[in-house]
Amino acid sequence: MKIAIIGTGNVGGALATKWAQKGHRMYLGVRDTQNFKGIELLKNPLTTAHPVGEAVAMAEVVLVSTPAPTAIAVAQSLGDTTGKILIDSMNIVMGRGPEGYRNTAQAILDHTNTTDLVKCFNTTGYNNMINPRYGSQVLDLFVAGDSKRGKEIARQLALDAGFGACHDIGGNDKFELMEQFAWFWINLAMFQGLGRDIGFALLKR
Repeated sequence: MKIAIIGTGNVGGALATKWAQKGHRMYLGVRDTQNFKGIELLKNPLTTAHPVGEAVAMAEVVLVSTPAPTAIAVAQSLGDTTGKILIDSMNIVMGRGPEGYRNTAQAILDHTNTTDLVKCFNTTGYNNMINPRYGSQVLDLFVAGDSKRGKEIARQLALDAGFGACHDIGGNDKFELMEQFAWFWINLAMFQGLGRDIGFALLKR
């Protein structure tokens, strides 16, 4: 798959590394192609850096992984997203998000020309994206959105990143629930002192 990563920090960098290792072609969308956080990702021959609009134009899938308050500006910078799958991995934390919105995914939808957007890769820490394995168990991920095609792509990319499964929790109306679930993880990890090395897996009887 040809994937653009918009936001090359902890989450974007971890996923770019895992997906490149699986043979996906990675286009990093950055402001300055010579100086950006995560420039070490270019050591992988399948990864190159480009201006944001150029990276999006070359990709089939676009992961948006920037700070939540910048969601609208970033969405507007993507250019023509017709036919692209957009994956939103951002979260509004402690009220810091795009003005006028309760979740980042809706802000992206309202400022791009795509309907194939899903929210995924937002419910756990970047450390768990680097290594989702806990002994003999593997963490799960979750995905929400109306786009069936987007969910299929997100599910495959979750498996390619090493997660055990990616569970469908509903449509666009579940975007906010996904962010609340992320806040649940953040609360346990940061505010309740459990640390980042915790995660969720769905058990079935």
